[in-house]
Amino acid sequence: MKLFNVFIKYRFWLGIVALIGAIVVNVISGFLPALVLYLIGIIFIFTHFFIGPLRLIQEFLEDGDFDGAEKMLSTIWFPDLLYKPIRSVFYTLKGNLAMMKQDFDSAEIHMKKSLSLGSAMKEAEGANKLQLGMMAMQKGDMKQGESYIRQAIKAGIPDKESSALAYLQMCQIMIQKREFRAAKDFFRKAKAMKPTAQQVTDQIKQIEKFITRMPG
Repeated sequence: MKLFNVFIKYRFWLGIVALIGAIVVNVISGFLPALVLYLIGIIFIFTHFFIGPLRLIQEFLEDGDFDGAEKMLSTIWFPDLLYKPIRSVFYTLKGNLAMMKQDFDSAEIHMKKSLSLGSAMKEAEGANKLQLGMMAMQKGDMKQGESYIRQAIKAGIPDKESSALAYLQMCQIMIQKREFRAAKDFFRKAKAMKPTAQQVTDQIKQIEKFITRMPG
């Protein structure tokens, strides 16, 4: 597995070496003896630009090495050449890393690019729209935030923590709009997710203190 990761990391340069070798063999011995090297070089370079090193980026993220992930993302020089679903993932990852840096403007741009490309996974679309909704709420745009969060819930969100967070955001929006029955319904859905993340459970405890006293 490590050997395969090394191959992915240096695939482009191995392709260049193969092409140089092919040219040398072509000059010395002719085209046919060099054909295999030409094919290897072209395939390596093509897959570098068409698929990219997303496998390595995912491993960096799983290990919590966000600097390593960002550095590896920077090796994708021409993202427009990536296969469309992979390009969507590329912009999602760029958006997530920007979010971690609190660079919400860049995160929003990247997330919107990802959504415009579509996604092979409906859950990824839901996660992107949830993040866009959260960013809109932070900017004070409740109408846009509600729209994105509703779309995220409809598309499906991949984990219970994020689902609970989406329902809690909708609950708070409904409270602000004084639609108390809807607020209670979203609150029940958030609790039904049985989240364990402290950030989410703390919000549930805070809202629970006064939501039962609401009319509706």
